[in-house]
Amino acid sequence: QVQLVESGGGSVQAGGSLRLSCAASGNGISTYCMGWFRQAPGKEREGVAAIDGRGYTSYADSVKGRFTISKDRLKNTLYLQMNDLKPEDTGMYFCATQSAYVAIRPVGGTCLRNDYWGQGTQVTVSS
Repeated sequence: QVQLVESGGGSVQAGGSLRLSCAASGNGISTYCMGWFRQAPGKEREGVAAIDGRGYTSYADSVKGRFTISKDRLKNTLYLQMNDLKPEDTGMYFCATQSAYVAIRPVGGTCLRNDYWGQGTQVTVSS
């Protein structure tokens, strides 16, 4: 069983930065695609950024150039560095990963499969 625990959310003004963390427990995490999603009130959950087992990264167009996803294999922790935050970045941010290795690169900031989810961490950006 995989457990994911997000942290690092908070309230910032537009233009500010936050760094989200997702601590993962379970076997084989370092080889699996992992990603960040967000959901704003009244909107569907959307993929933000993803990174596969070989370090290939993919981002949603809305965050390219501002967000950076990374993974610390030794700590089994996923990160999302968010710079130049905008009010439209506001939402609950979730990390997710797969239950088995899938040899397909993430696309549009999303892994092909997302079987395990964390509880989320809130990000609020004020103008």
